[in-house]
Amino acid sequence: MTKAVFLDRDGVLNKDNPNYTYRVADFQILPGVIQALRALHQEGYKLIVVTNQSGIAQGIYTHADVAACHSYMQEQCGGVIDHFYYSPYHPSSTHSLTRKPGTLMFEKARAKFDIDFAQSWMVGDRGRDIIPARQLGIRTIQIGDEIEPENKADFTCESLKEASYLITNTTINH
Repeated sequence: MTKAVFLDRDGVLNKDNPNYTYRVADFQILPGVIQALRALHQEGYKLIVVTNQSGIAQGIYTHADVAACHSYMQEQCGGVIDHFYYSPYHPSSTHSLTRKPGTLMFEKARAKFDIDFAQSWMVGDRGRDIIPARQLGIRTIQIGDEIEPENKADFTCESLKEASYLITNTTINH
């Protein structure tokens, strides 16, 4: 089985924008992210982005806009991200198990890449990132401190670069 690092996008890989990030011109990769992704990739982790993109359901942007941002991210990091999963839904329009805190994006990745959740990690900046990972037995790291107390992750880091160091220097004993 394969080990993986699941990554939220906005706030972990790129600068978060409360008005959505959907134009490549506005897609600002956070400091240290490229190096962190490459380090995790070199350690044999599958890199899987799991992100809610509800602006699609709200008519703010399109699937093509999301694809352009993900293509740009791949170009910048040398293609080390193994897959991007995103949920285009918004609770005001439809309910979907793909939308975090649902677990379906994680389960799709497990099926596609034969991922062992017990050897894997989730890095996110919101409770909705931590909840599904915890339900599936994935270790969790939160970036920053904006997570509700009841949804705090196993570890807290200031950046993906710091999280990558923690991941690559921690032995998972399950």
